[in-house]
Amino acid sequence: MVRLTKVMAEHTKLPITVKTRLGWDHDSIKIVEVAERLQDVGAKAISIHGRTRAQMYKGDADWRPIAEVKNNPRMHIPIFGNGDVDSPERAIKMRDQYGLDGAMIGRASIGNPWFFNQVKYFMENGEHAAPPSIIERVEAARRHLEMAIAWKGEVLGVLETRRHYTNYFKGIPHFKEYRTRMVTSNASQDVFAALDDVEANWGDYQMA
Repeated sequence: MVRLTKVMAEHTKLPITVKTRLGWDHDSIKIVEVAERLQDVGAKAISIHGRTRAQMYKGDADWRPIAEVKNNPRMHIPIFGNGDVDSPERAIKMRDQYGLDGAMIGRASIGNPWFFNQVKYFMENGEHAAPPSIIERVEAARRHLEMAIAWKGEVLGVLETRRHYTNYFKGIPHFKEYRTRMVTSNASQDVFAALDDVEANWGDYQMA
């Protein structure tokens, strides 16, 4: 990782950033040293996920080693935290309690592209933003599918958007029928038809 970062930094004027985990496993966590070495060879910012490779996504992310990197007096580049930032409150905690320069958000945005603005709104106003309406959710899911098909074709576009529908429509009662249609259909017209039915039947539903 250090060699690769060094070569990239030497061959471009663009800022090189690194995303990594704490280490390979619990016995190989040397992230403070690794971060120093990455900075020394030209990395302009580092984002650190608070789990090891061996953990995958199991257990809770540990932000303490990330804070150790940030608080290391040798470090002078931005340090971003990643892992379990699943609410605006946790994003603020990462900033205020752990002193990090920013939060990298991943899984919390799957099927919930509004999450980034929700975090910003909470930081600015101290309260949660109103949830997106059913119409907004349908429009986002429809546009997502259209863009996925345009990028990867019908088959992959339909398959790769399936994992997002549960979160797009989370909190709607008796939604299983529509979700089943969305995640089992292999043809985009069937998914679009299911989205049309959601809009027609649930368009006036008020999200809590």
